[in-house]
Amino acid sequence: MAGLAASRVAFGSYIRELRTRSGKKPLAAGVEIDKSRQTVVRMENGYPTNASTNDIDRLLGFYGASAEDRQEALRLWQEMRSEEKIAQQQGDSRGYWQPYVDQVWAHLPRYLRLEDAANRVTTYQSALVHGLLQTPDYRRTIARIDEPDLSTVDTERRVELAIRRQERLNDPDFRLELLMSEAVLRNQPGGPQVMAGQLRRLAEANEHDNISVRLIPFGVGSHRGLTVQPFTLIHFPPLNRDVADAPVVYLESGSAGVYHSKPDVVGEYQEVISRIGAVALNESDTVDVILKIAKEYEA
Repeated sequence: MAGLAASRVAFGSYIRELRTRSGKKPLAAGVEIDKSRQTVVRMENGYPTNASTNDIDRLLGFYGASAEDRQEALRLWQEMRSEEKIAQQQGDSRGYWQPYVDQVWAHLPRYLRLEDAANRVTTYQSALVHGLLQTPDYRRTIARIDEPDLSTVDTERRVELAIRRQERLNDPDFRLELLMSEAVLRNQPGGPQVMAGQLRRLAEANEHDNISVRLIPFGVGSHRGLTVQPFTLIHFPPLNRDVADAPVVYLESGSAGVYHSKPDVVGEYQEVISRIGAVALNESDTVDVILKIAKEYEA
């Protein structure tokens, strides 16, 4: 459920910011409300917990939250609780990624929950193809970069997960907007043949109405994409006509993932997307470059 996923992340990010600002550790916060450290961490990461409104009130006092911060935190908490009730009434299904949780970084299921609830994903990639557009051969290669001794069985399970994830692209109400550096095309995980197939997949993706792939060529010189790490803006459909969607920023960082939902931070990354988009090729010119490089790999 889009609203629930977004509201959990929004509340978790906010309460974590208050704790960090106060200098308190998760363990101390857990002791304050008679919960475990893990409960506090799960709450901050947007996962369900057994914390009560009274627990949240005690945490806010423990963190020395101002009246304004307390009001905002409780607003986000109540919004999340309301969405939980709606989800319970509608029924909550297990995510498609659940059978594969032993094959991914611990933070990734949280991202996949958000991606599954989103109606639009806008991403900037500087080194690798985004997971929603990776071919099986490319995914196999990526899986073995960090784990060269990964078994064939586990490698194929990761490919299965990637294929399941890419089913999201079959939804006409979901849109993927990919901005990528030319370095993504020039890097060669798996070698020329793997890259040739991957590049043709990228070119084919641009033929779909709900997918946009745009390239930032080396020749544009200095641009904002050179000074930021890969990131993704996750947009959600509005809860109703009167409530705007609340995007979440996801920063990719190997075994960890960082999420931001505060409007000022989200606004900064929206500005970055705008500035990168201003120097990116259009979809047609992007396809021309992709196919030219694919032919070089096939030669």
